[in-house]
Amino acid sequence: MFLEVHILQSFAPSNLNRDDTGNPKDTEFGGARRARVSSQCIKRSIRMHPAFAEATAVERAVRTRWMTRLLVPLLVRAGKPDDQATKIAYAFATQYSDMKDNHNNVALYLSASEINDAVQALIEQWDTIVGGLKDNKSPALEALAKDLFKKVKNRTSAPDIALFGRMLAGKPEFNINAACQVAHAISTHRVTMEMDYYTAVDDLIDDDKSGAAMVGVIPFNSACFYRYARLDWDLLVRNLGGDLELAAKTVQGFLRATVLAVPTGKQTSFAAQNPPDFVLGVVRKDGQSWSLANAFEVPVRPAREGGLMSASIAALDAYWARLVGMYGSDSIQPVMLTLADQAILPNLSKHHVNHLDAWVQKLTGALPKE
Repeated sequence: MFLEVHILQSFAPSNLNRDDTGNPKDTEFGGARRARVSSQCIKRSIRMHPAFAEATAVERAVRTRWMTRLLVPLLVRAGKPDDQATKIAYAFATQYSDMKDNHNNVALYLSASEINDAVQALIEQWDTIVGGLKDNKSPALEALAKDLFKKVKNRTSAPDIALFGRMLAGKPEFNINAACQVAHAISTHRVTMEMDYYTAVDDLIDDDKSGAAMVGVIPFNSACFYRYARLDWDLLVRNLGGDLELAAKTVQGFLRATVLAVPTGKQTSFAAQNPPDFVLGVVRKDGQSWSLANAFEVPVRPAREGGLMSASIAALDAYWARLVGMYGSDSIQPVMLTLADQAILPNLSKHHVNHLDAWVQKLTGALPKE
């Protein structure tokens, strides 16, 4: 069973996701230059949104190279001396990846329960580990790490890790396949980049002087984006160790955060806090997946009066009808939420609900209960 989310979201002038030159990310699709927001940016926005944590009621996992900064305070709080806690934390962190300047060479993705389990195991075997520690190695410490790796193999207690997966090249037993795929958001139309030339005024400049304290340039664009994500329900349940209740809460949090989350790039300068105008959720039992990006392979053009959202919604609705006509719809359940006039949705309007809560409830209600 798969759950898919399709979103059309129009952002006012903004620079939500920058490349290495500071310009808004873009790409070519259908022979036309499009605005783009990377999947990594979107996933982090979802993971960090309060709606996700509120729905799951589980502490968010931490991605960091500073594993020692997670371990040392907990060990000291348990009554261990600072110097010993630092040495043991450093030695334990080397079981995950090599260390440099007191941090791991790669970012580790760790759940709160994994950190707590590690700390508890270290405390229980503290004297043995301390007594056998030599050159940041200890047989007892290595055995403890192996046991912890076995405990988390192919499963996690963190909903965000279960959704988005984790990979550690040096410790494949620590890896978890992502239950969720997230596409790069692309504009439904051609986009050209613009430049904001700005100045900063010196408030204390002499009256007989002119000029700015500084000048700068910020590149930006504005676009109507198509966003797509696909969630594998069965894999999510397996990743969470078979916990169906937590898996259902994870889906609920994912759906809400996917709709509500907005990337944070340059928001102080642009405040592009624009919610989606169109959201389509699809529960599928046929094992297929349909990204609807090809609805915009030919770039959408604005109407004579302007506006790209209505034209984008109409293009998606028409493309959906063609897919259903070719592949059938017996094993799919669409649920649609939109601000648009339903007259431009002749094919999907019958699946409309009026509120985000109803949209989430109807989709999660279609998931298996056992």
